Amino acid sequence: MTNDTQRPLGAQISHMLKDRGVDVIFGIPGVHNVEMYRGIEEAGITHVLARHEQGAGFMADGYARASGKFGVAYVITGPGLCNIMTPMGQAYSDSVPVLVMSSCLDETSARRGQLHQMLNQEAAAATVCDWSEEARSAEAAYSLVDRAISEFSSRRARPKHIQVPIALLGSMADAAPVAPGAQASTGALKVDDLSAFAATLKAARKPLFIFGGGLQGEHAAEAARTILRQSGGAGFTTYAGGGLLAADDPMSFGCYLGRPESARIIGEADLVIAIGTQLAEVDLWRNELGHTGTLVRVDIDPEVLTDEHRADVAFHADGVAFLSELSGHLTEEAASKWEADSVAAMRARWRAETDAERPGIVPICDALRSVMPDDAMVFSDMTQFAYVAKEVWDMPTPGHWHHPTGFGTLGYALPAAIGGAMARPGQPTVCVAGDYGFQYTIQELGTAVELGLPMPILLWDNGKLKEIEDSMVNSQIAPNAVVAMNPDFCKLAEAYGAHATEPANLTELLDAVKTAFVADKPTLIRMTPAIRG
Repeated sequence: MTNDTQRPLGAQISHMLKDRGVDVIFGIPGVHNVEMYRGIEEAGITHVLARHEQGAGFMADGYARASGKFGVAYVITGPGLCNIMTPMGQAYSDSVPVLVMSSCLDETSARRGQLHQMLNQEAAAATVCDWSEEARSAEAAYSLVDRAISEFSSRRARPKHIQVPIALLGSMADAAPVAPGAQASTGALKVDDLSAFAATLKAARKPLFIFGGGLQGEHAAEAARTILRQSGGAGFTTYAGGGLLAADDPMSFGCYLGRPESARIIGEADLVIAIGTQLAEVDLWRNELGHTGTLVRVDIDPEVLTDEHRADVAFHADGVAFLSELSGHLTEEAASKWEADSVAAMRARWRAETDAERPGIVPICDALRSVMPDDAMVFSDMTQFAYVAKEVWDMPTPGHWHHPTGFGTLGYALPAAIGGAMARPGQPTVCVAGDYGFQYTIQELGTAVELGLPMPILLWDNGKLKEIEDSMVNSQIAPNAVVAMNPDFCKLAEAYGAHATEPANLTELLDAVKTAFVADKPTLIRMTPAIRG
């Protein structure tokens, strides 16, 4: 006999997630995780059917980035878990809160040859996420889910994996306990009195800020822009921090931190304050930051505060909280301590360098930017078009351009954009992909069509792995394996039920983008280097 509150554990987990605020789950059902699907509709959760577990993981990633909540993916034992490990690695490197729930075999030590069997599934997942744990009771499953949710908000957000044995998923279980009380968020990390540091900042000859993607929330841009005015300093943003500084701010060096000569600019500052950024290789594209003055780091992750850059002063604090407290000690705006003409000249020089390195893309970016709504959210892939756009495209809003920066995986853009669009219904979402990487997850067009997402898919088709070809040439290697036969992308998109178009010039391109935003389903817009004004 069972009581009225009992259900199979798989169903109880879905009800628990709904109670914790989950509205969407991305995944693929299989024979080993069917019990996880028993309670999804009953709980009132929307399930998005991906075409591949890699797509499901990227969708959950995109949903998390766009919504500010955590994304959830359901996958099966063995190959399902392996397929989602690439998105898990991407989410780990880019600090994205994703909860992956999988089934697992009941017994592996004494049995071999089972369907979907791995030597150690839990350990495999642990290599690409914050932690991977197996729940061997209903109580353990509930505890692990709440632990993951708590850690998403109380420390650096990174993916977690929970696996539950197949038999346990189907066994009857009591409902999950009520949600625990409000957890301390990262913003609650205490900031010591900053009056002394404020005095140091005021006395600095040429203070320089580096703002990263860790500065999040509705007040992040205001906080960053205010501190520049109050300190008289100048600032860079990382790629992830794009939009934190206004495009027309005369003291903004923009997203050109990865330019080699930025090291010289940083070396001119006597006080460098890096906030919410790991200053990783993919931020700098060099080993040394270039500072010669005092380096200050502000981050929620203690590991960042003691990394190879060796900060002289470290604050374990949320970046927005730090800036808000510091601003209180800098009540008046200060005269600029950098020359606006010099800042503008460097930005123009770096823009020209970017255009020279990958010719023809900058004018297309400028044209596209003119028709993009201010609230448009862009998800890009590893493609030359995105490499240029990340530097020259001044976003009006922070946290609205998402790129697989850290792990650097191909195939990210389309499924992540689907997840982002699900998180922001009725708001504009854009996918930017290259012809080669797009084929990694092109099957997710079916999901986008099913969902009726009015999403422009900007496909940069140069017919080759151009970035790799350039790298080979620069290394004096004869280009090899950089050209592949492409399909007719427009016909393929139409076969999936999407709209498709090949604009011949910039005017047609802009018209296509505007039409795509109000269409009844996604529109693939094939762009080639032949597009001109």
